[in-house]
Amino acid sequence: MTDISITIVAYNNESDVRKAVCSILEHTPSDISKKIYIVDNSTQPDSLEPFSEEHPEVIYDKTPENLGFGAGHNRVLPLLDSRFHAIVNPDILLTEDSFGILIRFLEETSAGMAVPRMVDAQGIPQKTCRRELTVLDLLIRHLPFGFRKRRAFHTMQDMDYDSPFPVPFAQGSFLVLRTQLFRELGGFDEHFFMYVEDVDFCRRLNAVSSLYYCPRTTVIHRWEKASHTDKALRREHLRSILFYFHKWGWKLW
Repeated sequence: MTDISITIVAYNNESDVRKAVCSILEHTPSDISKKIYIVDNSTQPDSLEPFSEEHPEVIYDKTPENLGFGAGHNRVLPLLDSRFHAIVNPDILLTEDSFGILIRFLEETSAGMAVPRMVDAQGIPQKTCRRELTVLDLLIRHLPFGFRKRRAFHTMQDMDYDSPFPVPFAQGSFLVLRTQLFRELGGFDEHFFMYVEDVDFCRRLNAVSSLYYCPRTTVIHRWEKASHTDKALRREHLRSILFYFHKWGWKLW
């Protein structure tokens, strides 16, 4: 049994995946046993396979079609033999032993999943911890200005970010959880192709365990927010939002 398994779902972003994996290998010490699964949804040739062959800890899996985010991560569920599992986006970079720190945090607490402090490439903290999703907060998010207090409330700006605290949901770019819990939950709900599946997953996890913000480690997240500029991705985002509220009920505010 390994200490931690890690999945990265790729989609035509070979350079980002290489950088993410290399940062994991560089900053995770050898005494933490690990397997890194690259699940490749790409439409481009299998250019990541030769890269994976250079690293014994990396396992490459080319999907027959683009399965989406959640189904891509779920693809490794039958293969997992680890104490902890990590969901990692290709646009993540480690600068320290974040996995070791988060593993110790989970071992010391009763939390089922932990999310680190995340910053952009300039070191500016990102607002990745959120309160429960509501229709009002979604509408406000797409407005260019106003509702400053409500935005701050939704992104938990009233919390002490120097100390751990429970989180209703965290943006799913970097999550570390107990593998058995990931297995018991059946992974992500594959009705979501991409977007909002992390909100749904955190909600289901919090129903049986707990998600905590852990400020003991920081990772870099080069957040692209592609759905803000791509019409097809905006439509997919909207479809996921509608499915989420259909599943959980329409909480207005």
